[in-house]
Amino acid sequence: MYPNSTQFSFAIIVFIFSAMNGYAQGRAAAVGVQTVELRQLAETIPVFAEVTTARDGAVASRVAGNVDTVHVLAGTWVQKDDPLVTLNRDLLEILVAQSAAQMAEAEAGIATARVRLDRTQTALNRIEALRASNAFSEGRFDDAQANMLEAQSQLAESIAREKSSEAQLAETRYQLERSLIKAPFSGVVIEVNTIPGAFIQAGTPVVRLLDTNAFEVTAGVPAQYVAFLSPGQVIKGSTETGRLLKLQLRAVLPIEDTATRTRAVRFTTSDLSKLKNVAVGQSLTVLIPVGVSRDVLSVPKDALIQAQGGWTVFVALDGKAQPRSVTLGVALEDRYEVLNGLEAGDLVVVRGNERLRPGQEIAASQMEPK
Repeated sequence: MYPNSTQFSFAIIVFIFSAMNGYAQGRAAAVGVQTVELRQLAETIPVFAEVTTARDGAVASRVAGNVDTVHVLAGTWVQKDDPLVTLNRDLLEILVAQSAAQMAEAEAGIATARVRLDRTQTALNRIEALRASNAFSEGRFDDAQANMLEAQSQLAESIAREKSSEAQLAETRYQLERSLIKAPFSGVVIEVNTIPGAFIQAGTPVVRLLDTNAFEVTAGVPAQYVAFLSPGQVIKGSTETGRLLKLQLRAVLPIEDTATRTRAVRFTTSDLSKLKNVAVGQSLTVLIPVGVSRDVLSVPKDALIQAQGGWTVFVALDGKAQPRSVTLGVALEDRYEVLNGLEAGDLVVVRGNERLRPGQEIAASQMEPK
């Protein structure tokens, strides 16, 4: 007697699921692994820091004059040599033309003086050639010599006049060129200090310009920890939103705040240029070492599994997942110090370890550290 159709269908479904489960159990589990490695550890403390800039200041006029045009507003981004302010150039252009004319006149005077000097020198030579003859006249010789000396003096005067005209022309050209005040570096205009029509003296600030490519980080580090810092040292920092920064120590300023007993430490970083809306004065946190660094064995935190009585990791060994109990030390960002249970070079499972069973076959792929 055959079983009814309902019982027969149920038996087929149970058989299929049993077969699939057996196949899954026999297949190697795909997991990601990372290497247990030695890393340097130095205890750190968080220190408040802020964004600063190496170039932030007033751009001043080098010449006096009336302001014709202000080319920028607060918030304007400018490139190096972009125009900021133009002074009235009418009088300066007249002075340049006048100086150029005086220069040409002085050059013509030199040419005339040289011709006269040549003529008087020739006359003197002619008279002196007659000294051995009865035609020689001492009076005429003296007159010719005086004329030559006068011509030499006039030539020297013309040369001096040319140099004076040349200097005056250079000065007026300098004033004309500097009547267009340009950005000394690329950056953003923070404030504008003048308006069209205003008269400004040489040295008067016209705009305040901030170089956004010169951002630095300044931290007030407790003086007792300065001994653990050195130029070129790399430390870590973070923004208020948790964005991590890699900072390089540029300088420890030799000035101590008597109230807080801290010293200003300057850091450079290229990471700030990758952030949006960075501002001078923005708060950051930097991790300052407070002791000598040491080598410690470390394991990725993703490898750790909370077990009864402690922590466990799975080690990839001979194609199988072998559990190891570990004792942990201090945290190292995304890793933990391992005091015992592992050795350097062990491969630990960091992905797919949640459902592993001791001795289960695995297909491991190496993963890069975060």
